[in-house]
Amino acid sequence: MDQAYRLRHSVFVEEKDWSDLRTEDGRERDRFDTDLAVHMLYVWESRVIGYQRMLPSLRPHILSDVLPQLCDGELPSGPHIWEWTRYCVEPAHRERGRILSPVANVLLSGIVEWGLATGVTTIIIEMNPLWLLRLVQLHFKVTPLGIPQVIGGEETIAVTAEFDERTLERLREVRPIGAGVPEGSVFANWPAGDPTL
Repeated sequence: MDQAYRLRHSVFVEEKDWSDLRTEDGRERDRFDTDLAVHMLYVWESRVIGYQRMLPSLRPHILSDVLPQLCDGELPSGPHIWEWTRYCVEPAHRERGRILSPVANVLLSGIVEWGLATGVTTIIIEMNPLWLLRLVQLHFKVTPLGIPQVIGGEETIAVTAEFDERTLERLREVRPIGAGVPEGSVFANWPAGDPTL
């Protein structure tokens, strides 16, 4: 997790210049990093090269407590709805020209596999609107929650994205075969008991 927090700082503070998140120790953490958060790490050769965090919508999360202005109506909430946050891939493992890089594909597949195993069917995402088409191409059913607004210097929209087995099949279809995808993905800090707390 220490490597994950450092990767978050590297991407969100140093690369994206979210200066409010800057810390002297070079680790980005926030009040949502509780025992209820599910941290998904992509580990290769003992290094975290990809990361994402899932937050239950029935507890405080970013859309409810930080960016409620992105939702024009009632906030989506329920045991089957979780928020996808702090998604990041180390720069050396990103690729242009694909729907997703191999590492990003494995991370997103991890959400869908985890969701299908735990009864989670929908994720909340605050993202650049350019991701809308990408998610549709990956067979997510995407519903905008409001109109885009500029947040931290970047246009941002909040959406819900529903998924099912067809989404996972599509992710597997677009994952390049023999692309040298580093092996080894692991879940850390999985909440004890019911994952839909």
